[in-house]
This record gives sequence, structure tokens and C-alpha cells, in this order.
Amino acid sequence: MALINKKSLAEEVASKLQEQISLGHYKLNEKLPIEAELMKSFGVGRSSIREAMKLLANSGLLRIQQGVGTFVQEVRTTREPMDQRLMRANVQDLDEVRQLLELKIAEKAAINRSEDDIIAMKMHLQNRMAAANRGLLEECIEADIQFHIAIAEASKNEILADLYKSASVHLKKGFLHLYPDTKIFQDTYAIHEQLLNSIIAQDSKKAWNTVAKIIGHINY
Repeated sequence: MALINKKSLAEEVASKLQEQISLGHYKLNEKLPIEAELMKSFGVGRSSIREAMKLLANSGLLRIQQGVGTFVQEVRTTREPMDQRLMRANVQDLDEVRQLLELKIAEKAAINRSEDDIIAMKMHLQNRMAAANRGLLEECIEADIQFHIAIAEASKNEILADLYKSASVHLKKGFLHLYPDTKIFQDTYAIHEQLLNSIIAQDSKKAWNTVAKIIGHINY
């Protein structure tokens, strides 16, 4: 257990150091403080600092020169993980990304969907309509997101699906503030049913065009 805790602590130090480097606290080829200073700064022991240095050196971020010191070897431009970036995006920007993804996802789903995918899509669309008719906004939004995630999974493109899931998860809270009630979900049920039918029929062009109509119908 002690070894696991030590490794976890070293990884935490490595993560904080990487963040400091990406934020410009340390420049390219700049020498890092000595171990004693880093130990004091992070409140950890020497072994944790050394393990963290090794992790960052193995990733190419640092260069360790024996007897000289540890230097910044690479400055990565990504200042935060994409998931965190999506969390602070505004609803309109995030939904534009979601809409663009939906076009390609629907097209690919029409080509690659399986029978299991069809069952999942039908279930979520039915749940969407049932929640909309009962005026249950949160349940309706969740069912809508799950319907489109099922389409994303049916596309069989894991990268597209993962991007879509990430964008959708962060949109839920924004949608709760954006929509006062479930009327928009009732009004757009028929066109969502058309989308499902075009995917079932494996009509990729119609699936793309139907998503384009959905995007045009819902004004954000």
C-alpha cells in the first residue's frame, strides 16, 4: 500500500509541475529549483520529487543532466485537458461543436448501425417523447442526449463518438437553463423520428440532411 501511495503522490507532483511549465512558470531550457526547494514547495519527500522528475523526463518534458540539474526540455501548448476546456465552454459554442459532429455521426450510423444500435436508439427516442409529454425537462434532456449518443456509438467511429459524448455531457446543465419547458422536444419529435428511420433504412444522405434540418429548426 505504501508503494502505491508514494507513486500516486509522485504523479500528483508531476501533474502540478507539468501545469506550471505549460502556464509559463518555467521556460524552455530553464533549470528547475534544486530538490530541497521542490520538496518544500510541494510538501513531499525526496523520493516523490525524484520519481516525479523521472516521470516527466520519460515523457520528454524534462531533461536530467547528472551533476548539473534538471531542465525544461519541451513546453507543450495544451494548457489544460480537453475535458476541462469543455467544462468552461459556453453553451452556444459547445452546441455548435455538437451539431457539427451530429452531421457526420448520423451519416456514418446509417452505414454501420447494427440491430442492437437500432433497439437502443428506439428506446431513447421513446423515453424522450414520454418525458416531453409529461413535462419532465431534466429526464427529457437526458433521453435526448442518450438518443444522440446511441447514434454516435452506431457510427462505429470511436473518436467521433468520444468527442460527441464529451460535448454532450457538458451540455446537459446548459440545456436545463436554456429551455424553460419540454415544448421544443415535443415539436421536434417527428423530425427526430425521421432521423431514426433514415438510419434504420441505411440512407446516409437522408440522415445527414435530416440532421441539417434539425439544426436549422432549433435556434439557439
